[in-house]
Amino acid sequence: MFRILEAQAPAKQNATATINTLCGRLQSATLLEDRRAAILGLRSFAKEWPASVASGGLRNLIKCLDKDIEDVDTTKITLETLLMLFNPDASSPEASEDIALWLADEFTQLISAISTARPDRTQECVATSPVGVSRLVAVLDDKREAVRSEGLLLLTSLTLSSAELQKVVAYENAFDRIFSIVDVEGSLTHGGIPVQDCLSLLANLLRLNLSNQNLFRESGWMKKLAGLLSGYLKEQSSSDSIADWARPQQDKNVWGLLAVIRLFLLRGSIGTQINQRHFWQAGLSTAVMEIAFHPSIELNIKSESQEAFAQLDVPSPRNQEPTPQINGHQNGPAAAPRENVISALLEVALMTTSLQAFDVRLACCECIKAYMQGHSAIRLFFLRRAIEGHTSNEDEPDNILTILIQNHDRYGGDPYRLWIAAVLLFHLLYEDFEAKNIAMQVHEGDAENGEEVVTCIQALASNLVTAEQNVEDERISIAYLTILCSWLYEDHDAVNDFLGEGSTIQSIVQLVTQTSQSRTLSLGLCAVLLGIVYEFSTKDSPVPRDTIHQIITTHLGRERYIDRITRLREHSMIRDYEVLPQDLSSSQAGTIPEVYFDRTFVEFIKDNFSRMIRAIDRAPGLEVPVVANGIQKGISRELVDSLKAQVDDRSQTVQKLESEMATLERKLGQEQADHRKAKDSAAIELNRIRNINDALQRNHEDDLQNVQKQSQSKQHDLKRQHESEVRRLQDDMQKLKVDSEASLARVRERDDAEIQDLKSSVSRLTAELDKSSKEHAQDLQTAHEDYTNKLSGLESRLQRAEGRCADAESRAMRLQEEAESKEEARKTAQTELDDLLMVLADLEDKRSNDKKRLQALGESTSDGEDEEDASGDGEEVSHSANEG
Repeated sequence: MFRILEAQAPAKQNATATINTLCGRLQSATLLEDRRAAILGLRSFAKEWPASVASGGLRNLIKCLDKDIEDVDTTKITLETLLMLFNPDASSPEASEDIALWLADEFTQLISAISTARPDRTQECVATSPVGVSRLVAVLDDKREAVRSEGLLLLTSLTLSSAELQKVVAYENAFDRIFSIVDVEGSLTHGGIPVQDCLSLLANLLRLNLSNQNLFRESGWMKKLAGLLSGYLKEQSSSDSIADWARPQQDKNVWGLLAVIRLFLLRGSIGTQINQRHFWQAGLSTAVMEIAFHPSIELNIKSESQEAFAQLDVPSPRNQEPTPQINGHQNGPAAAPRENVISALLEVALMTTSLQAFDVRLACCECIKAYMQGHSAIRLFFLRRAIEGHTSNEDEPDNILTILIQNHDRYGGDPYRLWIAAVLLFHLLYEDFEAKNIAMQVHEGDAENGEEVVTCIQALASNLVTAEQNVEDERISIAYLTILCSWLYEDHDAVNDFLGEGSTIQSIVQLVTQTSQSRTLSLGLCAVLLGIVYEFSTKDSPVPRDTIHQIITTHLGRERYIDRITRLREHSMIRDYEVLPQDLSSSQAGTIPEVYFDRTFVEFIKDNFSRMIRAIDRAPGLEVPVVANGIQKGISRELVDSLKAQVDDRSQTVQKLESEMATLERKLGQEQADHRKAKDSAAIELNRIRNINDALQRNHEDDLQNVQKQSQSKQHDLKRQHESEVRRLQDDMQKLKVDSEASLARVRERDDAEIQDLKSSVSRLTAELDKSSKEHAQDLQTAHEDYTNKLSGLESRLQRAEGRCADAESRAMRLQEEAESKEEARKTAQTELDDLLMVLADLEDKRSNDKKRLQALGESTSDGEDEEDASGDGEEVSHSANEG
């Protein structure tokens, strides 16, 4: 029997089959309870069978964290299961470090995916976690390459846009860990994708972050950058060449490091000059330039290194001066020294014709521009050296003047040779009047041999007209126009030199009148050149200002002039210059790059666009003043003529005033003589008056003495009269004293008699007062008795009224119960009750009046009596109410 039951029992499942069943349920379950039950089952196996649980259910467990995030119990057991997978039992048959590695890799990829989907929220969570950043950075120290690589990618994703997170990561010793990984992975030469990821993370930490750049610089890591480049150069110079399959990754690593270096050298940044100085001190500039000229290095790396060197070299003269001492190597072996770096840069920029080397040529041009920028002495030296080489008729294929003046028609399908030469000359002359004056001394032709002598400006203008008439590459015309527009701007002497060849302006006007749609740029610049020539011409120019204005307005017209310049400004190559690629990537298949302008010249056009538009509207008689080297040039001729007329008027006025002044001087001499005569006569008259005054003064003294004598005699008489009057008054006072004493005695006797009479009157009045008081008391007693009687009567009436009131209330109660049937009886009872209340009010008023009369009679009423009266009145009213 037992054997039969045992045979019918289901087969026993092992752990692996159970785990697979639970994983299948977790994946297919649609109800929360089913998923929770499956997770509980997996949790029971996670400690002992971690590999099986992880391989079959890890991704589904991670999905549950997202799907069931609102259910706390499910989330709790899911996290517990995941934690058990990281910490399995030591006795488990599946315990292994590979499981933890695989799990860590999965979770790192998960966080990276979350960061990609919601970067801001992920960065916020990591930044606010107390140890989140520290743990993520610590992943870079992990010995397992897979975990470390995923950690690099995650940190790169997190630090892409968060400046605060960049700072926190940098201060977690991230720079040291990054360079440690670079060294471990084989540096730039032998390093693979992890080195590239390290450089990407380093770029994220340093991009537009001054705090991290300062930390990097102060920690001495710039020497590490120089060391990496030096090691790369040694590897390139060694006999052991790197495999061809590894070169692309090597180039990416070097390009990435050069891009990191350029992050420290952004134009206009606060720390750029400090970073330049530290890079030069670390020897990094030398390494960068050696990379640029190494023969075995790819062109894109050379281009990037030259761009970096240009940024290292500008705009600090301290960095520019030692630059020519660096030797370059272009085609020969690295150990063989060549000419100085400027000559090497010129050779690459002007002599290389390969289309693939276009970015390198532009980078060399940028290096030379950076070398000259902000350093007038270097620019003048460079210009004089070019002039000497050109005038000496030596064969210098890299001489910019020779290329622009003599070899314009031999560009061999490479317009950028002439274009780069024009850009370099443009930067030599731009806003430098001394350099312009030096260049104006250059002439072409030998007068002794009967050749026509033309200036440099006239030769360039002639080449421009020829290029436009032959419809050569538009870049050539733009090259000449770049030089002429900048040279003639705000320079009257250069404009006069240009107008020395009178036919040139006629030819340019004819060019601008063309209707070609394919040469918008060159024709627009020709219109700009005409505007500059007219704006800065003078009345004394070889072609007068009035004539130029007439030529432009008659043959070209104001509307077409403005239209040409406006279309130039609206062209995408000018309007969108900053966002368009200015390198080889701008070219289409089989064509040369779409690079037409230099950045500085584009800024020049944009800054002066409105001025060139308004130039045609300026009156011919009004010249534009220009300040060159502190000297103002150019004023309005009408103003000069008006000033001369004013000077002539002022001269005539001065002469007239001088003649009038001579007449006035003669009159003044005559008046002075008359004044002296009048003064002498006045002095004589003054002496006469003084004598008269002396005589009058003596007579006055005699009169004064007589008056004093008379006054003294009158004073004695008055004194005697006063003394007699005083004696008389004393006698009168004595007599009055005696009379007053007698009168006082009589008054005293009379007053005593009156006092006695008053005392007797007081006694009599006192007796009468006592008598009247007694009579008054009797009257009060009688009034009181009357009041008492009246009060008792009132109290009895009040009691009756109270009785009637009680009866009324009882009747009112009965009437209220019968209100529905006896409404009229209730109204009658209410009327009687109102009458009783009026009687009570009358009684209270009467009692108050009686009380006032008692008080008027002198009787005092106490509070007790008031209360008794009130109670008595209340009882009487109540009694009356009851009776009623």
